[in-house]
Amino acid sequence: MFDPVEYLDEASEKVIHASDLASHAVLARGLTRRFGRRTAVDGIDLSVHTGEIYGFLGPNGAGKSTAVRVLCTLLRPQGGVAFVARHNVATEPEQVRMRIGVALQETALDDQQSGRELLALQGRLYGMGPDQIRTRMHEVLDLVDIGTAIDRRIGTYSGGMKRRLDLAAALIHRPEVLFLDEPTTGLDPLSRAGVWAEIRRLNRELGMTIFLTTQYLDEADALAGRVGIIDHGRLVAEGTPSDLKRAIGQDLIVADVSGDDASAVEKLRSLRGVDAVSSEAGRIIVSMKDGSAGLSPVAVALHATSLQVKTLTLRTPTLDDVFMELTGSHLDVGAAA
Repeated sequence: MFDPVEYLDEASEKVIHASDLASHAVLARGLTRRFGRRTAVDGIDLSVHTGEIYGFLGPNGAGKSTAVRVLCTLLRPQGGVAFVARHNVATEPEQVRMRIGVALQETALDDQQSGRELLALQGRLYGMGPDQIRTRMHEVLDLVDIGTAIDRRIGTYSGGMKRRLDLAAALIHRPEVLFLDEPTTGLDPLSRAGVWAEIRRLNRELGMTIFLTTQYLDEADALAGRVGIIDHGRLVAEGTPSDLKRAIGQDLIVADVSGDDASAVEKLRSLRGVDAVSSEAGRIIVSMKDGSAGLSPVAVALHATSLQVKTLTLRTPTLDDVFMELTGSHLDVGAAA
């Protein structure tokens, strides 16, 4: 058990106070996990408040799924300390498991069972009696839209239905904290929208803390009250989506171009009001405080180069722009995490 006053990890000199544990569903300091010589989670600090939806955003291989497996007690931390639902994941894994629900990216469902049989088994594993299971199953099925398919064999379910059933199984024991690892990867747009609605409903109606890992920018933006951006095992930024985008503090003028003119970037940088210019294959991005005023001068400057301008648009920053600013690369939203 942790000290009633505070927890001190001497190796990392990280301190967690008992008062912090009372108001946080997830609290980690210096959390580290390695695989051989590769450090998958590199000394990250996490603070997830009770009752919030927290989005853990990063590309394939960033370390977000490994971090979730440590927080869910499936992997032991090799440095730092982490508490989930007020219990230490390393020294009190059983206490943590009783208080969390987990729906990982890879569902482990028995195709020969019916959905109802799976949920009943999950309830028994958590020590629930028959009456509790019946009551709770009714509540869960009201939250997670499975319909009459609950009595069919799981092998007949679509991918979206399997995701919903896996979510229902994670909820059967009424967890304090729900971990969702890439919950919509591979789903069609309609199924994704359904999962989003269920996540919002769980948080709104039950006050459930939801820790959501994703590589989809729109998903983090739409669902999470706060976002942590992870890259190469390190937490590089954290805040509300609006605050993170506002931190860039710029309007963006995006020019899709063809051709080659090495002087184009320097000409744009010389314009009044321009703060930064970046260039990648077929695209130039101009950052400035007043994009409306700068749109015409940028268009004129590009016209004076040998580049052919296909489109010229003005927009506000996105989370991908935040990630690009922090890491120098875009999120690869086409890969599975």
